[in-house]
Amino acid sequence: MIDRAAMHLERLVGFNTVSHLSNAELIHYAADHLREFGVEAALFPDPSGGKLGMHATIGPMVEGGVVLSGHSDVVPVEGQNWTSDPFKLTERDGRLYGRGAVDMKGFLAACLAMAPEMSRANLKRPIHLVMSYDEETTCRGVLPVIDDMVRRLPRIGAVIVGEPTSMQLVTAHKGAYGYKVTVTGKPAHSSLADQGVSAVAIASRLVVWLDDRLRRNRTGAADGRFQPNYTTCHAGTIQGGTACNILAGECSFEWDLRNLPDDDPEAFLREFLSHSDELVAEANRMVGGCGLRWEEDYAVPGLRPEEDGAAEALCRRLTGANDVATVSFSSEAGFFQSAGLSTVLLGPGSIEQAHIADEFIEISQLAACGDFLDRLIQAQAA
Repeated sequence: MIDRAAMHLERLVGFNTVSHLSNAELIHYAADHLREFGVEAALFPDPSGGKLGMHATIGPMVEGGVVLSGHSDVVPVEGQNWTSDPFKLTERDGRLYGRGAVDMKGFLAACLAMAPEMSRANLKRPIHLVMSYDEETTCRGVLPVIDDMVRRLPRIGAVIVGEPTSMQLVTAHKGAYGYKVTVTGKPAHSSLADQGVSAVAIASRLVVWLDDRLRRNRTGAADGRFQPNYTTCHAGTIQGGTACNILAGECSFEWDLRNLPDDDPEAFLREFLSHSDELVAEANRMVGGCGLRWEEDYAVPGLRPEEDGAAEALCRRLTGANDVATVSFSSEAGFFQSAGLSTVLLGPGSIEQAHIADEFIEISQLAACGDFLDRLIQAQAA
């Protein structure tokens, strides 16, 4: 299995699937491999036709199937100091290096490597394989796949999203929401400041509000399983103005919210927008003509622990795990859960190796994933 997984991982890493590029070659490679075992994949193009999602079913079309899901896109390598070609898998000291090796082409490679065993196992309940796009940007590339599976497939029993968790069972993660805000002021010569309003000033006050809110959340945080155990927010970029001696007519910034699963992101957004309205109204009382517009860039729901969750029970049985973990990063798991599917995270490799130069996955982690998949196959065949 290790040799087959490494072979598939070499091919998958070789496809440059940075999120702004096409992943079609990778998806066709996976679909062609599954076709060798009589499995036909359903493909779902994005509006441009350049990106594809897919799901494929191995085994009978009956209830109780288990979904193994992973994303095919990766983050960029520009500005990173790699010691080897990021799009050529390189083995060193028990590790396999390459962009996406751990996040999360390693999991996909393990699933493809175990496809022969899945097809020969006389499964009583199916295993569904899912591959998506745009997880590293909006996570929305998986939505057409989920919609089709929920609509057309027999009731699914559990979803395992193979994000790198070092093969630990994860039952909760934070949500992730991104917003773009553009403030309109009234330009004026800086010597006539009473005749204008700086959009940079309004935007800056909003950025400070976010930082103050972060500090308040940190101060009031209770002990818990998340790190950090509170909802975070911050402005990641800001730009505006035309010259030092002109009150800025426009200023834009982007901000990010990472909420605990039990914290309502919509309530936080309403609070932010209420404060924004107050600042704009204050500016308009002085000179008029000021405004603010915003748009949602991404919205990824958190993953909540499930009471008597089928996915958790299955993974506990297969791994022997007594404890569960939480992670602060977001994933597509929240979308599966929001669609009514019992969902957990469990996959090979460490998230600490993701997104960095010389990203790698340990071969031992691929082996551990193969062992887990073998036990899953036996469970679905029983």
